[in-house]
Amino acid sequence: VEVTGLVAKPRTFDLDDLMRTMPFEERLYRFRCVEAWSMAVPWTGFPFSALVKLVEPRSEAKYVRFVTVNRPKEMPGMVGAPWYPWPYFEGLRLDEAMNPLTLIATGLYGKPLPKQNGAPVRIVVPWKYGFKSGKSLVRIRFVEKQPQTSWQRAAPQEYGFYSNVNPQVSHPRWSQASERRIGEDGLLQRKRPTLMFNGYAEQVASLYAGMDLRQAY
Repeated sequence: VEVTGLVAKPRTFDLDDLMRTMPFEERLYRFRCVEAWSMAVPWTGFPFSALVKLVEPRSEAKYVRFVTVNRPKEMPGMVGAPWYPWPYFEGLRLDEAMNPLTLIATGLYGKPLPKQNGAPVRIVVPWKYGFKSGKSLVRIRFVEKQPQTSWQRAAPQEYGFYSNVNPQVSHPRWSQASERRIGEDGLLQRKRPTLMFNGYAEQVASLYAGMDLRQAY
């Protein structure tokens, strides 16, 4: 994973580097998809802030841009979809990235991440919809201006930069007020109410003080 941009100490980390130096732990997080299903997921990883401290962002750095792997010869699904901007790219405000909940994950259910879940390294941001948690990261860049994201580019009328879980802001094609919890509810069972910030309001609401969360979706 190449970490560059507005940092004093740009570095390239391999998985062995991370395994030797980072404070790994297991965290059980709610995971909420924008398509109105949810799960409880046990991740293994370390706080993103631990990586940030090693590269020392400069004062001009206000955002973090994440770029995922792009190998169409190995991943044939990347071929033949001109409407979708591969590689996948996402972004966070620096204070969001530094929040203690933001995790770099290398494991799932007590085992190394499978390919389909973002091996070998992914970001997990539990108070946002799942698409904000980019998989199979290869580049992390600290930047001054808000970076565009894949879904903003592909469907700007549907997806905003922040994409915080918010039951009061519907997707243009469905409500976000409730969700189906995978592994808990049958198809005929009632959905559960969606929690603001996916239940993490106490830890993250202060990041958005004074913001109109309908306008800044």
